[in-house]
Amino acid sequence: MNKVYNNAREACADIPNGAVLMVGGFGLCGIPENCILALRALGVRELTIISNNCGVDDFGSGILLKTRQIRKMISSYVGENKEFERQFLHGELEVELCPQGTLAERCRAGGAGIPAFFTPTAVGTVISDGGLPMLYNPDGTVKKVSEKKEVRVIEGREYVLETWLRAKYALVKAWKGDRHGNLVYRHTAANFNPMMATAAEITIAEVEHLVEPGEIEPDQVHTPGIYVHRIFQGESYEKRIERRTVRKG
Repeated sequence: MNKVYNNAREACADIPNGAVLMVGGFGLCGIPENCILALRALGVRELTIISNNCGVDDFGSGILLKTRQIRKMISSYVGENKEFERQFLHGELEVELCPQGTLAERCRAGGAGIPAFFTPTAVGTVISDGGLPMLYNPDGTVKKVSEKKEVRVIEGREYVLETWLRAKYALVKAWKGDRHGNLVYRHTAANFNPMMATAAEITIAEVEHLVEPGEIEPDQVHTPGIYVHRIFQGESYEKRIERRTVRKG
């Protein structure tokens, strides 16, 4: 029952080239900072990352873009990363865009054992109709586009079929966890972490505070330890703000 690892590098050491990863976080909030740094240090390449976004140019998963360790991103929002844009438009990065709520539900479905579901979101758009560029050639021409999805009328309304998302590894971040892997998230830092923690074969959790079993009240647990395979206390957290708005006057 003791799932504790000494640090992020030790917990992530067996992640191979070409792995599919779920990475928790929303913008720069609730991201597994130490795991991301460990992946950079380990030099793992050709990664497919399922994450709401890819951080910014010099923080979060964005640092893995700079070192060319990411092959494909499955995301909902990518507007804060100039290197992401450059790599995508120059044919260096494959991108599957997905509406944010649908992305969360696809991850939740993966953890719940639901292979597909219908949603009204994106009906009548390129998400459902196909043809959305996913990969460019270096000359700017489109190399790969999204496929058309099934649309069905249910009780008089159109719905598009979406499939679950699962991964070999999930990297999640929690505020507190115990040695059995029970996790507690803090406010909005939960975001994508709880559903991703359930949808991977191996879930690696980094926490700000690692405590002994029994120190977390059962009704405070957000992710039960049965879903967590490795846990460690992060060395430090920068907790940067993605964008700061300055008001004049």
